[in-house]
Amino acid sequence: MRLARIVLLGLVCSLARPAAAQDRVFQITPYLWGIGVGGTVRPLAGGPSLKFKEGLSDILKDLDSAFFLSGLFRQGRFVVLADYSGSRSSRDGTVPGLGLPVTGRLEQSSLTLAAGWRALSSERATVDYLVGLRHWDIEARARTPVPGLAGGLSVDFTDPIIAARTNIRLNDRWSVIGYADLGGFGAGSDWTAQLYATVNLKLRDRLFVSAGYRHLTVDYDEGGPGFDATFSGPILGISLQF
Repeated sequence: MRLARIVLLGLVCSLARPAAAQDRVFQITPYLWGIGVGGTVRPLAGGPSLKFKEGLSDILKDLDSAFFLSGLFRQGRFVVLADYSGSRSSRDGTVPGLGLPVTGRLEQSSLTLAAGWRALSSERATVDYLVGLRHWDIEARARTPVPGLAGGLSVDFTDPIIAARTNIRLNDRWSVIGYADLGGFGAGSDWTAQLYATVNLKLRDRLFVSAGYRHLTVDYDEGGPGFDATFSGPILGISLQF
């Protein structure tokens, strides 16, 4: 998780170096994500599965830490996107069918890097097509009073993704951004997908505030241990352009 942050911040620093060309844009966006979590963690084959289904109020109660940051670089029609999201939470539950108490902890991070081409660029709209990678780092622990039923899952894997992004300008101050990606294809996870949409307001030159909704899902199964989860909720961010 710490390594993923270093990689993203390194990319941010390298892209932020002098921009002599007029048609070059670098943007960095720290943001808040009100995550709701749903899914299942299965640390061991035959062991307990800890089910997560929590809204924002529950997440805030169980959340230990979180960090979210995204960046964009464009040179002419060439576009690079980067996003890091990470969180750690813990909660108590029960073993399905047995009613035994379970104490669980989930720590996850995802780092998405994608590059592509601006296929459409007009006064009112842009459309980007991208390919890239999403790296997951997941650690889950489930503990019960019964020996042999406790276990842990610690995996990291990388998924290929294909993505599309559009920015529709409503007027000089307001715009709408939509993004979608799909990946996995058995290379890392069985599949992963992400959708988000934001409404954006230009506060001043090179300063924007955005609000919207984001949905991120992953389904990973290595024939025993498994992780199947969705992360969804409202997002609020501030973007600075250089």
